[in-house]
Amino acid sequence: MLAKVGSKMFVHIVFMKFRESSSIMIAKERLEKLKETVSCILELEVGIDILRSERSKDLVLITRFENEHEYKKYVVDPNHQAVLKWLKTQLIESSTVDYIE
Repeated sequence: MLAKVGSKMFVHIVFMKFRESSSIMIAKERLEKLKETVSCILELEVGIDILRSERSKDLVLITRFENEHEYKKYVVDPNHQAVLKWLKTQLIESSTVDYIE
């Protein structure tokens, strides 16, 4: 983990359900590129569901930031906004969990 001992990181998790399965890998690639283009992201992980259960979502994005202020910079970053705009056309639903670890 990148955090210093005793520091708290802001974690942002997004669960996504796609209209078409063909969009899932494209989304994974676009989201993973954010790590290279958005400097305030400390850690980024994208996972694709393998069980495909009734309760499953298709994809999860887990990002970690130094603090909530850095997360808020990510929210408005143009690179993030471009991916978000595309995702909104592909998703049936999404939900988030944000916490300090």
